[in-house]
Formats: sequence, C-alpha cells, structure tokens
Amino acid sequence: MSLLERIVSPSDVRALPQERLEDLASEIRDFLVEKVSVTGGHLGPNLGVVELTIALHRIFESPKDPLIFDTSHQSYVHKILTGRADKFDTLRQKDGLSGYTDRAESEHDWTESSHASAALSYADGLAKAFALTDQIDRKVVAVVGDGALTGGMCWEALNNIAADKTRNIVIVVNDNGRSYSPTIGGFANSLADLRTQPFYDKVMEQGKTTLNSMGWVGKRTFEVMHALKEGVKYHVIPTEMFPELNMKYVGPVDGHNIQALEHAFKYAKEYTGPIIIHCVTEKGRGYAPAENKTSDLMHSTGAINPETGIPLAKSQRSWTDVFTEELLKAGARREDIVAITAAMAGPTGLAKFGEKFPDRLFDVGIAEQHATTSAAGLALGGLHPVVALYSTFLNRAFDQMLMDVGLLKLPVTFVLDRSGITGSDGASHNGVWDMAIAGIVPGMHLAAPRDDERLKEQFNEAIEYADGPTIVRFPKGALVPVIDPVETVDGGAEYIYKSSRAGGEGSEGVATDERHSVLIVSIGALAGSCVEAARMLEKDGLAVDVLDPGWVIPVNPVIPELAEQYDTVVTVEDGVIHGGVGSMIDSVCDQCGVDTPVRIIAVPQKFLRHASRSQVLAELGMDAPGIAESIRGWCTPNAGSPAHEDAQSSVSYLRASGDHSGK
Repeated sequence: MSLLERIVSPSDVRALPQERLEDLASEIRDFLVEKVSVTGGHLGPNLGVVELTIALHRIFESPKDPLIFDTSHQSYVHKILTGRADKFDTLRQKDGLSGYTDRAESEHDWTESSHASAALSYADGLAKAFALTDQIDRKVVAVVGDGALTGGMCWEALNNIAADKTRNIVIVVNDNGRSYSPTIGGFANSLADLRTQPFYDKVMEQGKTTLNSMGWVGKRTFEVMHALKEGVKYHVIPTEMFPELNMKYVGPVDGHNIQALEHAFKYAKEYTGPIIIHCVTEKGRGYAPAENKTSDLMHSTGAINPETGIPLAKSQRSWTDVFTEELLKAGARREDIVAITAAMAGPTGLAKFGEKFPDRLFDVGIAEQHATTSAAGLALGGLHPVVALYSTFLNRAFDQMLMDVGLLKLPVTFVLDRSGITGSDGASHNGVWDMAIAGIVPGMHLAAPRDDERLKEQFNEAIEYADGPTIVRFPKGALVPVIDPVETVDGGAEYIYKSSRAGGEGSEGVATDERHSVLIVSIGALAGSCVEAARMLEKDGLAVDVLDPGWVIPVNPVIPELAEQYDTVVTVEDGVIHGGVGSMIDSVCDQCGVDTPVRIIAVPQKFLRHASRSQVLAELGMDAPGIAESIRGWCTPNAGSPAHEDAQSSVSYLRASGDHSGK
C-alpha cells in the first residue's frame, strides 16, 4: 500500500515519520499529474505547494485551526490530505470535486470563492470571532500567493491585522513570483530582494537566550548585535515591508524543505499575535513540462498527455483569438490605443499586443479596481484604454467603473472574456453578472456579439465611441458558427431567423396569419440555440422570429416598436435574470405602453455548481430544447406549465396583459 492510500485525514499526515515525508510529497506530485492530466485544472500552482501543505497539516490541526487558501486554486493537495483523494477522478466534473475549496465538500474547507486577495480579510474576521468567544487556543492560517498580495484588499486587511498584537493569525506568503504570469509591482520586487537574505531573525532568536544568560556583558553584546542586524537589513533590503507594518516576520523559508517549514510553523503556532511566514516555492515543481513552460508554468490546463504535457484536444480558434487580432489591427492604426491587464495578459488575449507595443501594455497585477481607475486616468490623458478582464473579475471594480469612469463619461473599453456560464470553474468564475451591473452605469454601452464577425464589428465600434464607456463581452472557448442576418432593421438590430407569414398554411395546417407569433430576442452567443428552438417551435404551429438587437445596453429603441407586432416576446441571455437585459427590455416596453407579454429566459438567482457549459445550459433549460419547451408551455394552448418553471427555473414571467397565452 502506498503512503497516499493511508492518508484519509490530517491526523494520518501527522502520524508519518519525518523520513517518509519526502516519499509522500513525491507520491502526491505523481498523483496530481495523473489525475489533472485527465480532468484539467490548476496543475502548476498545486505542484508548487506540496511540501508547504504537508507541513501545514502536520503542525496545525484542521479544521480546529482554519486553513484559508487565497483564490484556493492551490488547494488540491489540501483536498488530498483531508480525505478526498478517491474523488479526484471527478475533479471539476458535474457532481464531482470542485476545483476550489468548497464548504459542501468538507469541514476542512472554510471558503469557496476563487477571487483573489480575500483570504486575509476572512482570517481577520475569524480571529476576531475566536477571541470574542474565548477560543484563544485556535490559530487562523491564511495562505496567500500567486500574486494575490498585489490586490489592495490584502493590504487593507494587513493594516487592520497589524493593529491588534494579540490577533492569532498566521500569514503564510506562498512566494512563487507568479500569478498567471510573473508577479508585477514593487511588492514583488521586495519579495525578490528578501529571497536573497539570510535568516537574520532565526539567528538572533537563537543567540538571544544564550547571550542574555551571560549577565550584563551578554545583554550588552546582544544589544549591539541587534542594532547591527537592523542596520544591515535596512541597507541590504531597501524596502522591508513587513516590519514596517510592525508585524513579526520569519523567512524566507525554503518552501520545499518540509523540516524547515515545520520549524517555522511550530514557531508561528506558539507565537502570540499576528505573524508572517515567507515561503519561497517553485510553481510547477517536479514536473518537467510545467517547469519548462515559462509563460505560465502550467497554471491552468485542460486534458494533457501526462508524459509530455501536450494538450490532447486539438486547438480551436477562440473568441479570445479574434479579439487579439482586432486589437493588434487597432493598435497599428491608432497610437492612442493602450491596453491594461490584471496579471492575465495571456489568458485575456493581450500578450501579443504587449509584444508588438510593449510601451502600450500595462500589467497592474491582480488589482482590477486600480486597473479601472488607471484606465480612467489614461483616458483623461487623451488615450483610449482597452481593459481586458475575465467577466467575473469586473465585479471587483464596479465602484470604479461607476464613479471613476462612468461619472466622467470617459472613453474606456472593457473587453470581458469568459462571460456568461463558464462551467467547470464553478460558481465564482461564472461571468453572469456583467450585464446586470453594466446596466446600472449611466451612459454605458454594451455589446454581446453572437459570433466572431459581430465581435470584430462591435469591438471596432466600441473603440470609436468617444462619449463614454463601452463593454464587449464574449464567452469562453471555441467560436460558434457565423449566423448571417436575414433582415436588418433600424438601430442596427438584425433578424437572424424569420418564419413565413405570407399566405399558405403552417406546418400543422394552421393558416400562417393565424398562428401565435413569437419574437425571440437573442442576446450574445446563445443565438444558435435560439434559431434552433425557433425551428422546433414552427413544427408546433408557432410563428417564431429571432432578433439580435446588436448593442444590447441601452435597449435598442426599435425593440418596443417590433414587440407590438407579436403575441409574445421572449428574451434569452446567459446572464442573471434580475436586472439583466430581459428585465431592461420589459421595463422599456412597459414605459412605451406596449402590452405584449414579455417572458425572460436567463440565469436564475442562484450560484451555479461546476459542470461543463453545455451541461449547465441544459440543466437551466437554456439549450435549444429547453428554450423551445419553455416557449411551447407559454404559447401553445393547453400545453400546461413549462417543465422548467419551478424553484430552479431560469424563466420568469415578469409582465403580461390578459392571460398567459398571449394578448
């Protein structure tokens, strides 16, 4: 039996003899490569924290001592050591293990958000709670790394933690110099300086007791040595940020030396008050394909050949690829185009722009708030910034988008990758809130292209707009088939499917001019499913047209005019139902006195569990059969209630006159 097979809880880790720990670390690395190569996931970060996580579980007593992983994509080893190794075949799969910590999975998981820079705030609150409830024997351990310390929220928390010298918080800085890409900023530079220094504090602590035992001569000697130490530190380490916070600092510690880690953590466990343990680790350690991939050290990967690290799936042209190409063209013809990334130039398609125009790409680290207001400053200076983010991370910068960009009516273009349902990354990674929050910002214009041709058009329209902010959003993954318009109407709206109403009879022998007419307003990349649903519904005797409104925020004024011509309007969007585009359309129709009932198919008011994008859409009734089923239930006489109209439904009946079957 392997060592790993014996591990079902942290107590089993603590029971292992010291000499077997390196063997355990080796087994874990082999296990990670074997499992993640099949399911995909965050391989590089977890290969880098194997020894660190082993040492944490040997010294601290989870869950009594909470272990909080910032971003938590580096929690795979933690999951293994807390009894979940047998479930790794289901990692990131429907009904399987989450790729992040997950409170529903284990008592050892205290949080589950994948957003960066929050761990220290969680830790601060937990430590306060333990103090107020007389649980003074509990330590709170926050593991912060992969660039999270570049986020302002971390520094707000540090400032607060440092104010209380009795706060039982252990801050473990997992310093691998990386987020997706090398960590950017002065803080990263300071950590790099610290990595080169000897263990001043450890040496001085060891000498203090001995010298003090020698009477006044020894005490005087210690005072001189301590003064010398501090002088050397301030000369050799220009910015010693942790002592400036008046917090105990230990390190740098070799993050792959279990014995050294245990010594540091034992000291931290006995120490009264907040303490920082600075651990230097190597992302991707022990797996050559990751170590050799210098761009991101296999931060996140799909299914790969475990021997070579080469992806198994053939690379497909993506939405991000199209955006990259258009940005490069724009940058070549316009010198005022600049780009901003929050430590994700590669994943968001900005890397090639940075290679061609290095002076016009700004990597601000994991700091979306700063990225947004910095973009406002660039716009005030006469430039047109393009801020490329994952949609879910825009949530962090809402105030800045509203007050620093929107209020000043500045020409800033936000390009939101991974919009809508992203699937396997789980609840906090879904980009389903962007349209709802964008709609709150006065003067905001938002486009949700249905295909790559519309992405090209609308991105270029966005960067030409000079009277306020714009957003262009698109989903994760491969492109969808191009859908050509069949008719263009005012305001840039396009019919992408139309039923014939001129003479003859429908598919069920019903006169076409007597059929119940439905207008589907399709938002973004679900257009193909809407067209397919329309074809299904025609077989049921309905007359169904599908409209792409073009720019979806603000609501195209042609929509209420068109809505009057139909018996029912149905909006379909991969965003949240409350405050989304459908509700905006319903409100505008109401204000215009249009009494056509408006139905909405959108993401329900709940956090979505991880599964593939297609699985989630099907579960919500947002694939073609689900869309057709909902519309059929609303518009077909005696069809009964729609199958999806329950507590888990993605559909909502917001406003209608008369009965539920139409006008």
